[in-house]
Amino acid sequence: MSEPSQRRRYDRGVLLGPKRNEPLALWEVERYGRDSFGDADYVRVYGLRPREWYGRGVRLLGRTVVECTRDRLAAEISRDVAAVACEAAAGGTVVVDPFVGSGNTLLWLTRRLEPRAAVGFELDNAVAELTQRNVALLDLPIEVRHEPYERGIREIRIDDDELIVVFIAPPWGDALTANGELDLRRTTPPMAAVVDRVAAAFDSRRLLLAVQLYERVEPASLTDIVDGCDWSSRELYAIDPPGRNHGLLLATLRWSP
Repeated sequence: MSEPSQRRRYDRGVLLGPKRNEPLALWEVERYGRDSFGDADYVRVYGLRPREWYGRGVRLLGRTVVECTRDRLAAEISRDVAAVACEAAAGGTVVVDPFVGSGNTLLWLTRRLEPRAAVGFELDNAVAELTQRNVALLDLPIEVRHEPYERGIREIRIDDDELIVVFIAPPWGDALTANGELDLRRTTPPMAAVVDRVAAAFDSRRLLLAVQLYERVEPASLTDIVDGCDWSSRELYAIDPPGRNHGLLLATLRWSP
């Protein structure tokens, strides 16, 4: 489908509204990048520009385009995760993504960490189906399972000396307030609840948690997570206009770097 002549701003509101559950045409992906960030190639995923991944048959839903961790951000996140993980990964690594979405962050973590296994879980039918299809088309070295992460993580085999790296980015829903502050208590599910569930499932194992943040985070909701960890560090990636940047909380359980 070619881009229509009538101009409508393709922003977060459109892609999380009327286009939420639709696979986007290439022009829609590029227009979202231009309208929202001044860059038609903004939605780079799997190491490919939109025209490249679209040309190879990859398709993304409107909400996935908005919510996915694009290549530039995923590269920064994976670099910082690897810098901490290398201190404790002598026995090998397993990477888990409870809310895998497009699978792009899981892919970048896999390329950087070279884990024994990289497994992502996706509950939504449409997202899971498209992501599994995209992974197969590009022959990516990750596994995407269509099942609740609460059940799936208990089935992952972990060796005694392996480090488990968990990237946690549940859907934000209305957790991002009108003034641009992310409340981790209002993600779906709440971020601290996910951390607790993961910690219980991998009882006695060493965990490195990588929690995706926004530039501004409601302080108490961040404290809910940090207070239960052995060590933590917060990163901010200033690669978008001020007030629209993402960040990362790195935290460990049962070990300290």
